[in-house]
Amino acid sequence: MRARLDTRFADSRAADLSLAYGLRPLPALGTHRVVLPGVALELRVLGASHQVVLDGWSETVACLPDRPGALPAREESLAGGWRTTFEAHCHRLDGDELADRVRAIVLECAADENALVGEFPGSPLAVTALRAWPDGDGASWRTWHAYPQAGELVETVSVVRPV
Repeated sequence: MRARLDTRFADSRAADLSLAYGLRPLPALGTHRVVLPGVALELRVLGASHQVVLDGWSETVACLPDRPGALPAREESLAGGWRTTFEAHCHRLDGDELADRVRAIVLECAADENALVGEFPGSPLAVTALRAWPDGDGASWRTWHAYPQAGELVETVSVVRPV
């Protein structure tokens, strides 16, 4: 699902992002409900960030005012009845590389009914995308946050399984 967001893109940078679990659903610019075998979740675009909500639990990757930036490269946690593995990587890309990667991500997500792409007006590379799939008795998702002014593409991968 593609959502053309009716808000101006306020560029940030990868270093401003932080990870939080268990936050209430935050105001979203775009949402998409995904039902996978054994689990339903909601993919949410929060500006240049994301939130995934399932069964009263959430993962939020965003510029959160009360939390310092710096995503963990890898983190495992147990919360809200879910065992979670989270990984993040920031790719620093030149203009052409970033454009190629963003186009490929948008095409990949457009072909998947379990994906959401938020596109911001004013910059064709300003994209936040999420794609989910079943993973055993849980779910996995991959997200991408493009920061064209900084030449950064943040990619996260999460796996959740019930405890």
